[in-house]
Amino acid sequence: MTSVWLRALLYTRAKSSTWWQVFPGVRYCGTGGKMSAGGGSSGRTLIGVCQMTSRSDKEDNFEVYSDLIERATTRGAKLVFLPEGFDYLGGGIPQTLSMAETLDGQLMTRISALAKKHDVWLSLGGFHEKGSDSDSSRVYNTHVMMNDQGAIVATYRKTHLFHVDIPGQVRLKETDWTIPGGEIVAPVPTPAGKVGLAICYDLRFPELCISLAQMGADILTFPSAFTQTTGMAHWEVLLRARAIENQCYVVAAAQTGAHSEKRRSYGHAMVVDPWGCVVACCHEGTDVCVAEVDLDYLHKVRREMPVWEHRRHDIYGHIELKT
Repeated sequence: MTSVWLRALLYTRAKSSTWWQVFPGVRYCGTGGKMSAGGGSSGRTLIGVCQMTSRSDKEDNFEVYSDLIERATTRGAKLVFLPEGFDYLGGGIPQTLSMAETLDGQLMTRISALAKKHDVWLSLGGFHEKGSDSDSSRVYNTHVMMNDQGAIVATYRKTHLFHVDIPGQVRLKETDWTIPGGEIVAPVPTPAGKVGLAICYDLRFPELCISLAQMGADILTFPSAFTQTTGMAHWEVLLRARAIENQCYVVAAAQTGAHSEKRRSYGHAMVVDPWGCVVACCHEGTDVCVAEVDLDYLHKVRREMPVWEHRRHDIYGHIELKT
């Protein structure tokens, strides 16, 4: 009955001024996500979200994301998000392994200098971190959070690894070259709010997002290199779903275009607000979009739609972190 009532309300009141009183101050997606929350706000911060086409040349890639970071900070961004594989996407497993570095290696040292130069926090979405001596035939896919002084404040190693094998069409088994992470990392306090770290395929697992939200995340971030096929089908709907069900901002930097003859990414880097509206999206090709994270608005959404208070843990229990 509730869904029927909502449909009737949407139909009969869509053009009425009284409709806006149902949830006053929220953004309605029919407006293109451009309505701001009612009243003034003191908790607003600009973020930059990058889209690029990484290939196997690390120096070329560095020049691209250096420019994107500069463009974002010129527009006022205090936190910039880079996609999975921003450092490189190799032409095969041997090349991927040979190019990996440690967190204190040359590339991270150069990126640290960028953060200090531009006075900006960086979400480095999927760095190829060199594996341990006991597993040198694989690497970690590591999300690195760096502050505006160039210091690494948190790292998350991708826990859910992509595996698809469709005979005669595509085979991509991430475990062939990637060591799975073993823990969730607590949300990181940043100028834009507390950021929950995830990577790409993690997007498909709501349990991780619920855990991060329960730990206090304001922003869920999914730096990605989604395939063209899965991106067209699922990318935006998954991002918006995670924003709505957790009442968080969702930030998704993305790889786009052809990385090699065999690999192409979907792109469509975007920011989704806690009401599920896409408030910023990159255009085709290399780009950076800037969006406002408004924590006052986030708290307003949670206060006026208090789903966290309505959960029936007495029926289906809790999602609890393994200790």
